[in-house]
Amino acid sequence: LQGLVDDGLVDTDKVGTSNYFWAFPSKGVQARKRKLSALQESLDSHKDKTIKLKASIAAAREQRPATAERTDVLNELKTEKDRKETLDKELKQFAHCDPEVIKAKEKRSLVAKEAANRWTDNIFAVQSFCKNKCGMDPANLEKQFGIPSELDYVA
Repeated sequence: LQGLVDDGLVDTDKVGTSNYFWAFPSKGVQARKRKLSALQESLDSHKDKTIKLKASIAAAREQRPATAERTDVLNELKTEKDRKETLDKELKQFAHCDPEVIKAKEKRSLVAKEAANRWTDNIFAVQSFCKNKCGMDPANLEKQFGIPSELDYVA
């Protein structure tokens, strides 16, 4: 019932401690008529806009007749656009040499190095804790958890 109220198909009112729900058949019809008229107005405005745009296109074509010079300029424009496309493709091939890309890679590698050293430090802290508080042999701990004995900080 709450879904119908949320959709506006059923009305509700609270009178005292009771909630009353009702729906009039004409309310739905009126809502659909309003929506239909709004959509019709939108359609009419879009049709008018389309007609105006077609007229402006026709006027622009009349103002710019197809001359040999214009055709040459359009062909040159197309050639330059194609050239730009090929140069962009070539530039993408050398993107890995871009100084900004190299700086970003260096920054990411520095972050990764710091993270690796932080985790190595955490491992050493756990080993130290287990050795001091629990009396565990570090070699046994390394063997149990698969920690390589040559583990060291990243330089």
